[in-house]
Amino acid sequence: MHNHLLPLSLYVHIPWCVQKCPYCDFNSHKLKSRPDYDAYIDHLLKDLQQDIALAGDRQISTIFIGGGTPSILEPNFIDKLIKGIRQRISVAADAEITMEANPNTVDALRFAGYQQAGVNRFSIGIQSFSDQKLHSLGRVHNTQEAKQAGQLANSLHLRSFNLDLMHGLPNQSLTEALFDLQQAIDLAPPHLSWYQLTIEPNTLFGSKPPILPDDDLLWEIYQQGHQLLVNAGYQQYETSAYAKVGYQCQHNLNYWRFGDYLGIGCGAHGKLTQANGEIIRTVKTRHPQGYMSGRYQEKRYNVPLADRPFEFFMNRFRLFEPTPKTEFTARTFLPFTSIENQIQQAMEQGYLSEDNDSWILTERGKLFLNELLALFLE
Repeated sequence: MHNHLLPLSLYVHIPWCVQKCPYCDFNSHKLKSRPDYDAYIDHLLKDLQQDIALAGDRQISTIFIGGGTPSILEPNFIDKLIKGIRQRISVAADAEITMEANPNTVDALRFAGYQQAGVNRFSIGIQSFSDQKLHSLGRVHNTQEAKQAGQLANSLHLRSFNLDLMHGLPNQSLTEALFDLQQAIDLAPPHLSWYQLTIEPNTLFGSKPPILPDDDLLWEIYQQGHQLLVNAGYQQYETSAYAKVGYQCQHNLNYWRFGDYLGIGCGAHGKLTQANGEIIRTVKTRHPQGYMSGRYQEKRYNVPLADRPFEFFMNRFRLFEPTPKTEFTARTFLPFTSIENQIQQAMEQGYLSEDNDSWILTERGKLFLNELLALFLE
């Protein structure tokens, strides 16, 4: 296999936020004074330049600008970034270019400018349509702004847009959770990320946990919410992602299918398969100060053959589509025989079924994903 057959994505990390949310464990830093965005973009492009050799001669098929909060950068910076990327590496003419954005009015007023800069998909961090819940989540927007941002995204005739919504919020009732979801559905986003609030260590919520709904209620919210989404024409294609037919996020699909991606910016991760069968992972310097002193790379290592089955399936089984058997060999460079026994066990335990060409996750497999993945840790 030649590595140019493996799709290639680009992830760009913007590390700043107006304030840090209490549930967030991403690499984001609260703004104290205005950073030198111009200099940061220059560093991003230099970082990209250093990684280009790892891409071989492949085109970028998707770009994802994440954070932090990328929409704190004015459109001219995003324009400079996208132009700079295109000057250094070939970007497919029809590339999906996503940017995460906050729904507050200031950021929403910039949407059209970002679109002119080349962004054709927004991912808007709504989280909830309840002012009280938004306040408890430390979000800087309100319900009114959330709705306006959704309506605006809809009116721009983008390639697509996503709304991020959480459930299982502090003291949230079933009615509240479903009302939230219905309001998101009413804004008709082609893509909806609907996920449960989890308490992570090293966050404010981690040190002072709020009271969350119990497991029975969470299950009820999930069951009924899932039904609402399906009835509204959404398909669940990944653990917490729903899309109208044809609107799955191409960037995320490439991650979960164990494709390749360059990662530039503070703390960004990359995975790059080389023509000789090496899989290289890169991790960039986390802190903006270190990064902007020109030390971009924190570490770089090869994924050993022994780790590849687990890594492949850990990604692949997040997607609910069948896994083509040929993809395993093509993307891990390992023979089938290396996983025959584990696949056999997975089928005996009812986690997987198969047809001639692919493996299919059963309902039980989705429910006991960790147990299934553990089989490949041997």
